[in-house]
Amino acid sequence: MKKLLLITISVCLAFQTFAQSSNSWPIFRGNQQLTGVSETIIPDSPKLLWTFQTGDNIKSAPVVEDGKIVVGSTDGFVYCLDMNGKLFWKFETNNTIEAPALIHNGVVYVGNLDGMLYAFELDSGKKLWEYECDNQIIGSPNWWSDGKSTFIFAGSYDFYLHCVDAKTGDLKWKYESDNYINGAAASANGKAMFGGCDGFLHVVDVATGKLDEKIDVATYVAGSVAVENDKAYIGDYDGRFFQVDLKTKKTTWVWEDDKTHLQFISSPALIGDKVLTANYNKFLYCFDKNSGEKMWEYNTGRQVEASPVVVKDKVIIGNMRGDLAIVNLSDGKLVWSYEIGSQIISNPAVASGKIFVGAYDGNVYCFGE
Repeated sequence: MKKLLLITISVCLAFQTFAQSSNSWPIFRGNQQLTGVSETIIPDSPKLLWTFQTGDNIKSAPVVEDGKIVVGSTDGFVYCLDMNGKLFWKFETNNTIEAPALIHNGVVYVGNLDGMLYAFELDSGKKLWEYECDNQIIGSPNWWSDGKSTFIFAGSYDFYLHCVDAKTGDLKWKYESDNYINGAAASANGKAMFGGCDGFLHVVDVATGKLDEKIDVATYVAGSVAVENDKAYIGDYDGRFFQVDLKTKKTTWVWEDDKTHLQFISSPALIGDKVLTANYNKFLYCFDKNSGEKMWEYNTGRQVEASPVVVKDKVIIGNMRGDLAIVNLSDGKLVWSYEIGSQIISNPAVASGKIFVGAYDGNVYCFGE
């Protein structure tokens, strides 16, 4: 009986998924699988509640946990704000921050263009440790736990996926790809999954750092991969968006706009039978995730690099003109929009009934009621 219990615990840990609360957005796509779905409820017509000015452009996505908002700026500082936009603490990292942070178990993990990965106490901003890669970090860190220790992993332009101990920052392993790693790695079933600039989907065992699968899928992959039920969803720089079956190691379906062939930098969002993504051709797309059939499209009016976020029956999207829009999940019809007027590069954090978004003018904007 004891042996059976241990096996059960082991299996549960291998396939762990932590439930995300409506007050939490701890990683830039909401959860470890990077599916871009918030559990909160937002008003139909949000109002601008406050702004907070950093020292330079904001290219990274905010994250939210325990009533605190964390965002990095290209001024090199990590900022921690309360829900009213007041500064809790800030820390200077000495180089530009474009990567979104990760908050896990009261610790903030974030990388910068020096290739430094930092850990800070969420409550105080005290630096716990730092770890150095050999080139810049652009993508968010992610995590996995085996029940004894927690693994933090992040990709770098030094071609490696680096994995360190969450408490100490000590290196556990490095996995070498064939080119830059720009996006974040998804975490599911004890695996780290990412699309590299080498055009492969890499599936790496987090406990060992050993390669499980290396699937030839695309050309340059700039965004992050969303994962659900042994399926991965990826967009590439040639304008193709596709589903990959992780069991058969084959691309199940592919969609592309025959007229534009512009890049997908945006990362996908997954909910129900739908997968959503946005392209540099200005459009937000919704597809049937099983067949790849396009269900609807929404013209945002300008190029899109930011990723969509799904909140119940709504989708939030920002564009390079600085428009923040909410559309219906069912048909893509516009519900609400707000002209920030400065480029929105990354997706918002959506928690506690509020929308938090950073813009190129260096401001964090909070919308709600």
